Amino acid sequence: MASVPALLLCSALLLAPAHAAAALPRHSVTAARSAPLPLELLHDATAVADDARPGSADLDGAGNALSAGDLAAAGWTPGATVTVQGARLTWRRGAPGTPDHVRAAGQEVRVTGRGDALAFLAASTGGTAAGGTGAVTYADGGRSAYALTAPDWRLGSPVTRALALPHVQTPGGRIDGQARLYVVTVPVKQGREIAAVTLPDSPDLHVFALSVRDTSAGWTGSWAASTSGQPAVGPWTDRTLRLVVHVSAGGPRVRLRFDNTFASAPVRLGGASVAVRSAGAAAASAPVPLSFDGGPGTDIAAGAQALSDPLDFPVAPGADLLVSFHLPGTVAAVPLHGLAVQQSYMSGPGDHTADAEGTAYGTTLTTWPLLTGVDVEGGPGSVALLGDSITDGNKSTVGANRRWPDVLAARLRRQSEVPSYGVLNHGISGNRVLTDRYPGDGVSTVTNGVSALNRLDRDVFGQTSVRTVVVFEGINDLTTGATAEAVTAGLREIAERARARGVRVLGATLPPCGGLAACTPAVEAARTAVNVWIRDAGLFDAVLDVDRALRDPAAPGRLLPAYDSGDHLHPGDAGYAALADAVDLSLL
Repeated sequence: MASVPALLLCSALLLAPAHAAAALPRHSVTAARSAPLPLELLHDATAVADDARPGSADLDGAGNALSAGDLAAAGWTPGATVTVQGARLTWRRGAPGTPDHVRAAGQEVRVTGRGDALAFLAASTGGTAAGGTGAVTYADGGRSAYALTAPDWRLGSPVTRALALPHVQTPGGRIDGQARLYVVTVPVKQGREIAAVTLPDSPDLHVFALSVRDTSAGWTGSWAASTSGQPAVGPWTDRTLRLVVHVSAGGPRVRLRFDNTFASAPVRLGGASVAVRSAGAAAASAPVPLSFDGGPGTDIAAGAQALSDPLDFPVAPGADLLVSFHLPGTVAAVPLHGLAVQQSYMSGPGDHTADAEGTAYGTTLTTWPLLTGVDVEGGPGSVALLGDSITDGNKSTVGANRRWPDVLAARLRRQSEVPSYGVLNHGISGNRVLTDRYPGDGVSTVTNGVSALNRLDRDVFGQTSVRTVVVFEGINDLTTGATAEAVTAGLREIAERARARGVRVLGATLPPCGGLAACTPAVEAARTAVNVWIRDAGLFDAVLDVDRALRDPAAPGRLLPAYDSGDHLHPGDAGYAALADAVDLSLL
């Protein structure tokens, strides 16, 4: 058998500055004449109407507004703090019909903290996206510019929204129609204390909340799964889910992340626990309860996430954990990761989070509902693998942890030449660079996620301690009609956005697919063109040449037979191992 070439290292580009040199807003000088005020003291517009008084708010200048009843039903209650993309944002405190946000006009807002990004809860009016250039003032007197654009509250994309409401409040009463709010993040200079933020001068841009996103210093992402859709389930009532996850990095303490992405209603976690797995649904010892802001459970608002409190619970590198959580209410649809390649469990009625034995867990699951991350204290940070079904591990042995990200993590643990990074698997089966499969709103049987472009903020930039992202997508685009030029344009945008965040970005070439019915000569020509561009464009800090690692030297358009799972696209266990083993770890 011919030897498999190692993955190639391309010449690294110098990282572009994290902040484009843009002109500061024209109001920035005048706004600085007085001390900046917190955003809530600058509220000058009203977006949330009392449902009993339809004319009590006017978001768009035509008397249309958000419904207070819809917001309450979504779990967005006055004064609540919601976490989206890792940023904690405080929702307006006042009663419906009172000022609750600002129209951006160059106001200087008091915002403090250190982090990797500013997070804005915002939307535009006027039928199109709106925004402009603003400025960040640091405690040391330095300044940097940022560019902010938010989609329209009625016509903006459903797949990137933080919250979708089913009605619009009009002067004549509530009508059916989507109303959306967005969380938009922009990079800041990491490690520097922020003192104030000057908003853009763009009156059609409405800002409801603003915060500095914490960098999660001192934590490493050890396991992750991307939310890929929101299908109907059960309904489940008073059930406990026990999910099996295989971590990469270890540490002395742990915290877990749950995401209610895409949902239109809050979900209640009555309690949760973590344990080391013995076998099946059984724990090696008594599960340890988690807490959320000091309490045993939490309500996760629609579109938001919940992070458990840090727990003293030593996690060994490469361990299998059992994460159990009780759903005391009725759940008819749930955000989840559709292809776990791992068997998990659900109990009969009752809270079984404390059970060490697995006898209560009589139902098996092949998905990962709600749970999206496991972090461990300490460590060197993580590498995010943004991919499709090949990264997701499709066709690997169920329950054996033979996905190529798992093999890569095991390699990192066995060596000492480079840091043993956490490996975050953000593969979604069927995912594409350009096209959204899941529509973004509502219950759907589609669990192929939104496009890599549209999930990049959530699945890479919002993850814990990501140092490097490996972009390994595009074959699904080509086999469904996208051109090589369109795919390379999408990959270019991903690389440029990553570079602007200070994240190292590696591009992976597309694997052979000869023998697959959809892999026509035209697709093969496009795949070849994309791979030439990935290798030669000089856009990435390095290139992982998956094509050369997996192809048959005697037939370069096909997978090496020993690596082919049988469908001529997905590797089997041996192919995934060969892919991971060929990675030059120094590239990470």
